[in-house]
Amino acid sequence: MKVFSAAAGPRLFLDHTSVLDIGSCFVGKVDIAPGRAIPDDGDPRIDHSLEGFLFTCGPDHIRHPEPIEGRKDGSRYPLHGSFSSHPAQILFWDCQDGDAECRATVPVGLADGGNALLERHWRIDGESGEVCLSDRLTNTGTKSFPPLHMYHMNIGAWLFDSEVRLSGKMVENGSLPWNFGEDPGGVFCVSAVQEGEDWAEIALGPIAAIGGLTLKVKFRTDTLPWLQIWRNQQAPAHVLGIEPVSHRWVGRHELAERGELQPLRPGESIDYGLRFCFA
Repeated sequence: MKVFSAAAGPRLFLDHTSVLDIGSCFVGKVDIAPGRAIPDDGDPRIDHSLEGFLFTCGPDHIRHPEPIEGRKDGSRYPLHGSFSSHPAQILFWDCQDGDAECRATVPVGLADGGNALLERHWRIDGESGEVCLSDRLTNTGTKSFPPLHMYHMNIGAWLFDSEVRLSGKMVENGSLPWNFGEDPGGVFCVSAVQEGEDWAEIALGPIAAIGGLTLKVKFRTDTLPWLQIWRNQQAPAHVLGIEPVSHRWVGRHELAERGELQPLRPGESIDYGLRFCFA
């Protein structure tokens, strides 16, 4: 892990061994990442990634494993896609005038034998403390594949009290308690697209454990038009996840039947964007 911080904002530990995702995320002296308070899905790559505050799912699959199209040997896509465990090649890392910035590339081998390149740009604004992530995915292989992408932002829910709520235009009635649904947890996925707006915003807070601050997350809706929220309080798990995502919460077969799996041809690229702050 490499420490990434600016004059203001959180102190992040970026995992250069796995896509330059975020491990620990310190707000003041409090690490809000869930650590081992997560479910065990039997994949050590994902266990490692899920412990952190943010990991990236894709680019060839999201959510749970499904059969690889056209294969007769029963092979399945790996849990949450192929990104996790691919090391980052850091190109730039600097802090100037209070701002922090880094750039990296991540060559990715896909489950079907293809190849892709993730170009990742992290920046923290030294005045506002806002963290900005810009990603560009390019198909560097010889055949097309439908890109699927999800950011998992995981927070240790033991930090929450009864005053913590999820708020956003995409949420029913604009707000709901963090411990929505029935115990020990649940998940929902809603459209995040709002007419005339290029970015969606979801807020989680106020969180008394970090001084009453609220986590505010923004994401591009042209390529991440959905928001998935999940929580799991089945011991030892105690986690809530905010997940901007490219596709609805249905299987690949239904997405394909409805024309929602669009190919990324060799040499083509697609961009994703995410921002967050504690205010």
